Amino acid sequence: MKNTISTFISAKKSGEKLTMLTAYDYSMAKIIDECGVNGILVGDSLGMVCLGYKDTLSVTMDDMLHHTKAVVRGTKNALVVGDMPFMSYQTSIYDAVKNAGRFIQEAGATAIKLEGGSIVCPQIRAIVDAQIPVMAHIGLTPQSVNIMGGFKVQGKNSIDARKLIDDAKKIEAAGAFAIVLECIPSKLADIISKEISIPTIGIGAGVGCDGQILVYQDMLNMFSDFKPKFVKSFANVGDLMRDGFKSYIKEVNEGTFPSQEHCFKIDNEVINKLY
Repeated sequence: MKNTISTFISAKKSGEKLTMLTAYDYSMAKIIDECGVNGILVGDSLGMVCLGYKDTLSVTMDDMLHHTKAVVRGTKNALVVGDMPFMSYQTSIYDAVKNAGRFIQEAGATAIKLEGGSIVCPQIRAIVDAQIPVMAHIGLTPQSVNIMGGFKVQGKNSIDARKLIDDAKKIEAAGAFAIVLECIPSKLADIISKEISIPTIGIGAGVGCDGQILVYQDMLNMFSDFKPKFVKSFANVGDLMRDGFKSYIKEVNEGTFPSQEHCFKIDNEVINKLY
């Protein structure tokens, strides 16, 4: 069944947990979609896991649109959310609406995600007014890593915790249909989830959120540069891939691949006529 914004809102009301994963290309989007996930985020995390950047700040709109188009082509049922990259919405409300519209019009996404609390509520409101669904994102917001001084847990003191609660309420009032809570204490995430009517999607925010999201390269052990504490390894796909690549190299070097079953035949008469 096709997941929509209504699916997410209904899940919150019924207490049904939502599942989201990232994807950045057609093949992986197709596999993830076939497994029944509710939503796929084309995250700016592609900067690190696909493009090799040290953070997400170098990712451009062209990068995001290119990958979002591929994911949309591989998706039938999951809700596809395009991640607004750094400086695509902070500069002005006009830029925010224009770039959000590109995700919908050019890439075929259903919704967009942007980072920030009350400071981006004017952008959220304007984008929603333009009939584009918005998923918000508070807590650890990777695009603000320089201001935060690194990738750190957020909301650990009373002032910061209160601000996250207030931000979530203001984001809901601005019209967002869901909100990602990243790297905040689980008890705080519980409070936020109970005090707003839109679903919370946790990543490093505990089981009390209305749903969860992970970067698929992390949860499949395919990305080894670093591993956040909140990531669980659900399969060692990285090791399986390495074994497969090594076996391929070995067989090519030994001359055992390709074997006859992997080759095409030609009549000897045709070969004889060549000489």
